[in-house]
Formats: sequence, C-alpha cells, structure tokens
Amino acid sequence: MTPNAASSGPSRRSFLASTAVATAAVAGGMPLLAACGGGQEGRKDGATSGKDAEKLLPAFVASSVVAPDIPAKNGSAAGFTKAIPTADLKTSVPKKLGSGGTLKIMAPFWGTPPKGDNPYYTAMNEAIGVKVAWQNQDGVTYDQKLGAVLASSDIPDAVVVPGWNLNGRIPSAVNAKFADLGPYLSGDKVKEYPNLAAVPTEAWQRGIFGGKLRAIPMPGSYVTDIAPMYRRDLFKKKGYSVPKSPDEFLSWAKEATDARSKLWACDDMKWTAFNVFGVLPGSDKALWWNMDGDKLINRIETDEYLEALEWVRKLYAAKVVHPDAVNGKAGGNSGNRFTAGEVLVYNNNISDWWGKTAEQGTKKSDFDMAAFDIFGPDGGDPTLWASQPANIFTFVSNKASEQQIKDFLALCNFCAAPYGTKEFMLTAYGVEGTDYEFKGGLPTKTQQGINEVNGAFDYTGNPAPYIAQPDLPDVARSMVEWQQRMGAFTKKSSFFGLTVTEPNRWANLADDFEQLEDDVVRGRKKISDVQQAVSDWKSKGGDDLRDWYKKLLDDNGSAK
Repeated sequence: MTPNAASSGPSRRSFLASTAVATAAVAGGMPLLAACGGGQEGRKDGATSGKDAEKLLPAFVASSVVAPDIPAKNGSAAGFTKAIPTADLKTSVPKKLGSGGTLKIMAPFWGTPPKGDNPYYTAMNEAIGVKVAWQNQDGVTYDQKLGAVLASSDIPDAVVVPGWNLNGRIPSAVNAKFADLGPYLSGDKVKEYPNLAAVPTEAWQRGIFGGKLRAIPMPGSYVTDIAPMYRRDLFKKKGYSVPKSPDEFLSWAKEATDARSKLWACDDMKWTAFNVFGVLPGSDKALWWNMDGDKLINRIETDEYLEALEWVRKLYAAKVVHPDAVNGKAGGNSGNRFTAGEVLVYNNNISDWWGKTAEQGTKKSDFDMAAFDIFGPDGGDPTLWASQPANIFTFVSNKASEQQIKDFLALCNFCAAPYGTKEFMLTAYGVEGTDYEFKGGLPTKTQQGINEVNGAFDYTGNPAPYIAQPDLPDVARSMVEWQQRMGAFTKKSSFFGLTVTEPNRWANLADDFEQLEDDVVRGRKKISDVQQAVSDWKSKGGDDLRDWYKKLLDDNGSAK
C-alpha cells in the first residue's frame, strides 16, 4: 500500500488518526461484561459474563481464505507484507446476501462527506445487494448529534457509536433503542456470515450491551498501541545507543539535547512513562481498576502512577523536552517536530511508524525511524496492561424489520472480508481505475479515492486485527514483531474486555486528572498536588465507586 492507501486494522478507519481522540480511542482487548447504573430507561444493572455471555456470543471460525505472512502472536495483529495482484484476489463472499433493500446509516465523518451517488458507494451497494444511504455527521461534534438523535423517535436504521461517545444518557439509549442481534449471530447462527464468524470472540464480547448482543464491534489488538519511536538515522549518525532504562534515557537525553542547534532529545513522553512504570491503561475508565491482593485499586492510587509522573517531570526539568511541548503543545505537532529533526524521540500510535516513513520517503531518502522496546522501571522487563478489544460499535434500530437486520448483517459480513480478497479491495480502495490505480505493483489511491473511500462502509465491519503495508514490508514486519515482543509482557487487568458504564453521579469524578498530570510534569504543580487530588477523589465518591466496581466483580466475576 501507499501513503494514501488503507493501512492496518483498525486504522483502516483513517479518521482515527485525524481526530483529537485518536490516541485514546484506538485499542484492543478481550472478554466482556455490560454494566450500568440503574435508574434510567433501558439500563440494565449488573453485568453479563461467564455462562450467560457464552450463550450470546457467536461461534468463532477462523478465516482460512488468505494466510498472513506473519501470523498473530501474543495478542499482536497479523501481518501482510505483499501486495496481491487483482487476478490473485480470493473470494470470501461467493454470493450476494443482501435483498436489494435500503438502509439509512448514521456515522461520524471528519472532513467533507462525498456525494451519495459517487462511484465507490454505488459499487459497494451493487456488490453487497443493499442500498445504503449514508447520513454522515461532523465527527468533531458527533457526540452532540448522537445524543439528540438517540433522544428522538426518528433513529436511522443503523448507527455508528464510537466508544468515547458512550457517555451521559447515550448508554441507556443504546440498550433501549437498538436491536438484539443474538437471534441472528449467537452460536452457530453466525456461520451464515463467515467473515463475521472470523471476528475474535474477545471483540464480540465488547458488543454485549444491556445483557444482549447488540453491536458489531471493530476488533483490534489488545497490545498497547503507544510506541516510543526514534530517529534511527540520526542515532546512527551521532553514535547513540537506544536507552535501556529510565535513568539511561535521562542521561542520554541530557547529552543529546542542543537547544542552540534546535535539537531536543524528546517530545512529551507521558504516555510512554505510564507503560514503562506499569501504570494501568488510561483509555477506558474500567481499566483504571485492578485487584491487588484482596483490594480493588485505581491507577491514580498507585505508586507507579506517581513514579511515572516524576520521571517525566525530570525530563522537563532537565530541559530535554521540545519547548513546544513545554508550552502545552504536546500532541498536535509532535510528529512534525520529529520528522523535522528537532526531536529524536516521541511517542504516538504505532501506525505513525508506517505513516511517517511513507510520508518522508518522498522527501528524504535517508529518513529512517523505528520503535524501541518498552523497558521496565529498573531496566528489566516491563509490565504492560492490555487495552480493550474493540472501541467502535455499529448498532441496528430496534424498529428495523427482520429483513433490514439481515441486510445489515450482509453489509457487515462483506466489509469484514480479510486482506487479500476482492471484497477487501473494494471496501478499502474502491473502484480500480477510478478510486485507485496500480503503480509499481502497489494499489495507490487517486485523489478521488482519497476523498471518497473513507468514513463509511469501513465502519460496519472489519476482520481480525491486521497490519498490511506491502509498500513498506520491512516496516510492516517490524511493527508486528514489536507488538509480539510487547505482547509477551502484557497482562490483563480485572476489567479487561468488560464494557462498563459508570453511574452518572460518578461519571466525571476523575475528569481533572489529565490536566493535573500535564501541569505536574511541566512543573506547574507538584506531586503532592496529585496526592491531595487523589484524597479528594476518594472522599467525593472514589471509595463509593470502588465499592460499585467491586460488587460487579463479586456478582459476575472477571472476564479474563
């Protein structure tokens, strides 16, 4: 693939990389539990796990249509390093499953939505046998639109719901207004849709809401997707070795920084610090909790949390962090500062490894980057925590007819086709000759393809996690192998894979901690301020929330 082509699952949905919530949203994980506070229509107290969940989940039948070049291992994605010529593409949907009916689907879109009659939409509708009318909404304000639509009586036939929008009254609306897909997918029933049967069970478990299988999930690797990446070309030029511990990193950073030459060792490293010091994941509040012996603890209560913040504070205090990050611009342009050679190390979603390499390959022939392995606080093996298996969901209205539900599942089955199939190529690239062309044996999107082939059909189905980058096979292999190595040190916390909606009275209890973290590492606040905030959090409801989470575990057990 090429810089403007589809890349890896789940980043086939390119909108994730272009939004402010991207780094918190792209995730992976496993098992299940649908839990909510009571008191609202459609809510279901408690959770669904164990044997109750087994009755709801689809049978798993791994796809054998196309074998990956690098099999998945330790929770990693599978890897594909070769482009497959059109003549060699396999077929995973031998006949149309759609009835020719119409579906209205609402989904977020970042940018200018394409016209509804464009060649890509037309070709997909024809291939699937379903006429989809896309109701694309501004992704930036999607939560507001979603809340308004779900509060009304006029709900589209299907709705895409990003996990980060499952706040406020939206979870209760999900349970009250979306259909149960269990009668069509549970157990062996899913075998009517082979591509959906190949979706990992851990992702399906995230699709259980209110005690019913309601969602088509977007599966992803549960290995951390935040990688510390470095300019390998500049390391070689300057004779640097990759640091192997926090102390080594700080010592190297002081040596490498030359502010007068506009060169700093690193950008903001908070996300990596949390991994280095074994802090529980921050992308899902349920994952903030874990049993430590006989006590349930929150990430903000741990020594590891404070140690991670203290290490990042030392980096800032030593003036080895780029000044734009010091001034609060930690995320927006960190990649640009990296490619410009102003910083030698930065952290971001691992998909940036491919993205930046592909981008810079057209500008700098000697540009070379890589990701170094995460080390532990003492330089030994790290303790990493699994994130969730899916964090984007698509639902069907409970007012949809049986045929509309079947048409929806036909659509999802087509879009979940694996790499190397005709269905995948159409879903990911569009119409050959219009949306993409082959250049040097690689599919390359045209400008029309860039504008039209995104933010639509790819929302409704995805295969098991994969990385497919035949334009940069060495990068693809390195990314998968990095995931495999990090996966070997990855543990699953008590609420790993569980879909939990906190009661509204506590839902915003910890909202101020991210800003406090940023203030502490930049020297505007002290570690003691964090300790005081934790004490306040406990007294204002944190301890009650702990009891609520503990009851979930006592009543239902962990889904690990």
